Amino acid sequence: MIDYLIGVDGGGTGTRVRLARRDGSALAQASGGPSALARGIDAAWATIDGAVRQAFTQIGIDPVPRAACAIGLGLAGVHNKEWKAAFIAANPGYAAIALDTDGFTTMMGAHAGRPGAIVAIGTGSVGEAMREDGTKIEVGGWGFPAGDEASGAWMGLRALNHVEHVLDGRAEGSAFAREVIDFCGGSRDALQVWLGKANQTTYASLARFVVIHGETDPVARAILEHAGQEVAAIADALDPGHSLPLALCGGLGEVLRAWLPPATLARCVPAQGDSAAGALRMIARQLERTPQ
Repeated sequence: MIDYLIGVDGGGTGTRVRLARRDGSALAQASGGPSALARGIDAAWATIDGAVRQAFTQIGIDPVPRAACAIGLGLAGVHNKEWKAAFIAANPGYAAIALDTDGFTTMMGAHAGRPGAIVAIGTGSVGEAMREDGTKIEVGGWGFPAGDEASGAWMGLRALNHVEHVLDGRAEGSAFAREVIDFCGGSRDALQVWLGKANQTTYASLARFVVIHGETDPVARAILEHAGQEVAAIADALDPGHSLPLALCGGLGEVLRAWLPPATLARCVPAQGDSAAGALRMIARQLERTPQ
């Protein structure tokens, strides 16, 4: 018998867990490190299980009663069907599981399960929409470095390319470039070491310098303006007729509002809930269809 619902939002930067009773009433929430599937199936489950354990500890229950839990997860990396299948196969004992992309659960949370569109911008980026007839549409989400336009990692990659030019003498320096160079070790040799170790999350850590200097530095401004155009292009591909409400989500969603074309900004509405809330809604709907 299922007594608890768990909603999980897992990305390249962190994991958020929401615990509720079977009727949906909230009990606790917790967080942990990254659980994107690119980091490994076992690592993802370990992070998720750790956060779930924290949530149950808050209500005085230990160990986690997995056999009485249904878990919904929105995870980065689910586009890879092999990773998705391996993750489901490694289920450590939850009674029911619903798994989709973190973009889909973000959309479910943002529009409370009703038709709408979202562009989620954080470490990575993706666009999701559900049309009035229930059709699901996805745009982007191809992953870094080939895709994830407008994301933190995408911005960081462009900031890195700029400071390489500055260190080579191919471009003029600025406070923006100096701060990025200092953050990466302060010299050409240190930057080479930084590049050899960098992953998507590491690149995304540079996005804050782009945002901080966006109003004063022409290179940072150009990156942000380009990001705004990419968000608009994703939104238009999701909903060419502009008939659906559009929410900007993720850690950089609110930041990029200032850099959107006016027509795109005019379509935006506040998100009603987050990805963890969407994951809870997703598992609840699955149980309605197949009660356990």
